Amino acid sequence: MKILKNILIVILVLIGILLITAAFLPKEFRSERAIVIERPQHEVFDYIKYVKNQDNFGVWQLMDPEMKTSETGVDGTVGFKYSWEGNKTGKGSQTITHIAEGERIDTELDFGFGEPAHAYFITDSEGGDRTRVTWGMHGRSPYPWNIMGLFFDVGDDFEEGLENLKEIMEARPNP
Repeated sequence: MKILKNILIVILVLIGILLITAAFLPKEFRSERAIVIERPQHEVFDYIKYVKNQDNFGVWQLMDPEMKTSETGVDGTVGFKYSWEGNKTGKGSQTITHIAEGERIDTELDFGFGEPAHAYFITDSEGGDRTRVTWGMHGRSPYPWNIMGLFFDVGDDFEEGLENLKEIMEARPNP
């Protein structure tokens, strides 16, 4: 019984430390990665502006091929909403909120808890047929969920997804 009591005390102390730590951590998060793709800017943008194409390069979509998806609206246009529910990815949606044709697409990500996050792709010409693609996300993570920022950074997933995108785009035949 004494061992059980000591284990419970240790667990409560650890939870207390996590909650106190979370009180001092930022409630805002931001993550961003970029890659250069050997393709013209318009060609890269015309591919990434379609949210459903993330099924081909996004880490989360690739890790849960059995997830159920649905969509509302016209992909590649403001207002398009792509929803998912999966065993590994959970439940959520991504809605296109702004498009600067050829340059930037902004989306709102709703994971079903907290405030929605804001994600974006930005394309910049690097000259010739080279395009810098930046994939980022920012938002608020309410207390005590902000503690997750110590253990999880979507930047690594963006990096892997951008590598996948580069591979797809550079394997396409020249028009």
